[in-house]
Amino acid sequence: MTTGIHHVTGITRRVQANVDFYAGFLGLRLVKRTGGFEDAEQLHLFYGDKLGSPGSLITFLVWEDGAPGRVGHGQVAEIALSVPPDSIGDWLTRAMTARIPVEGPSREFGETVLRLKDPDGVIVKLVGVDAPATAPLPDPIAPTRLRGVTLFTEDAAGTRDFLGQFGYRAEAASGAVQRMVSDRDAVDIRDASGYFPGIPGTGTLDHVAFRAASVDEVRARRLALKDTDVTSVHDRKYFLSLYVRDPAGILLEYATDAPGFTLDETSEELGRTLFAPPHDAARAEDLRVMLPQFALPGEERMPMRDLHFTHRFHRPENPDGSTIILLHGTGGNETDLMPLAHRIAPNATLLGVRGRSTEEGINRWFRRYDAVTYDQADIRSEAEAFTAFVEDATRAYGLDPDRIGFLGYSNGANLLGAILQLHPDAVRKAILLRGIQVLEAPPASTAEALQGAKVLMLNGARDPFARMAPALEQQLSRLGAEVDSQTLPVGHELAADDLQASKDWLA
Repeated sequence: MTTGIHHVTGITRRVQANVDFYAGFLGLRLVKRTGGFEDAEQLHLFYGDKLGSPGSLITFLVWEDGAPGRVGHGQVAEIALSVPPDSIGDWLTRAMTARIPVEGPSREFGETVLRLKDPDGVIVKLVGVDAPATAPLPDPIAPTRLRGVTLFTEDAAGTRDFLGQFGYRAEAASGAVQRMVSDRDAVDIRDASGYFPGIPGTGTLDHVAFRAASVDEVRARRLALKDTDVTSVHDRKYFLSLYVRDPAGILLEYATDAPGFTLDETSEELGRTLFAPPHDAARAEDLRVMLPQFALPGEERMPMRDLHFTHRFHRPENPDGSTIILLHGTGGNETDLMPLAHRIAPNATLLGVRGRSTEEGINRWFRRYDAVTYDQADIRSEAEAFTAFVEDATRAYGLDPDRIGFLGYSNGANLLGAILQLHPDAVRKAILLRGIQVLEAPPASTAEALQGAKVLMLNGARDPFARMAPALEQQLSRLGAEVDSQTLPVGHELAADDLQASKDWLA
């Protein structure tokens, strides 16, 4: 029976910081980048040895700017990586020089251990142990493979017995920790009785996967686990696997070694191309625009700034110096309009922004009392804040203020319409998709306030809110804007007509 850990998967909220730590500081190789197989709009990164060998892999789902989780029982709590025994001093110096939080060295089960924290706060242990790499990395002190994981459980005996099915056996105990070993690595089971439960989110480890020799072995394991919550067998392209929770609720995976990461890339090119899951192949181009971009160590990068709106950039391969700032509709986020905007202007840099108001857990740009009654004070407050954000972003990122346009849909278009009236100098070119007048008392600006501004309004003939669009059109025209208002044969939803009308208007 093949034994040992196949990979460990965590969740990060800052992709660039994650890459800088695992590929930069630790020196692991990024061997694959894909859209998530459960949610293709989540970036999934795989780090490992030179070939991404099973047993060397740490993977991360990217929830960019996502909510933090909480480490507690029912979770994988720590990752351990093997490094050459005589390299611990070098790693301590390297961590201190890089200002990486580090504790130790200490002794755990007779092994020398350094405890680090990655940028999300995940504990990564470097363990001085002679464990040769399957495919060594260039750095002579680079991690060689996974040494193990630590599990927090309220049912230590149940977790211990359950792991026996995956080839682990009890070896030693130290305090509240029981060490289980396979032929290659170790799982430390910490009795966390009385501790609070873990909460999924960024800064936590989602699951640990164990190795299966073949698809037949995965299917046999599924039959053996038929009285549990075991899933069907999933095709993850690079391996086949199933998922199951142990008696304490810890998520475990059982995955084949084959076919491996060289299935669609050569060994020299591993990790260079972003792949969409096969079932989302038709959306591949949209996903490449929506998923967060990052730079590998040594590559040119765009530094991100901590501004007062959550935001995301997409830089095309051949930027033309223009920027389109995107404002999503109710329930959307900063990436929703990126595929549409990219089709409208393929060479424009896209800056997607997330509204700060929420309603029953969904994103909005301002509060409302009902479907057509809006919080006027909140509109004004958020319009002012967004205008300040645009000024800050323009300076921070070196954007050309004369080549900035705006694209808003529904609730985002409504805020843009309000900004045009409240802050006439802030927006000079805008596309409003299904925008309406939300200001009950528009400011008494002069007829020249929007002189030179250009606005495209695309309304839906079957949109129930369309009756409120003429008031916005008339007000913007009264303020001097050049308004092109078109009614499309659609409802409130976005359609292909929006794309063509917007491209024609910008041409």
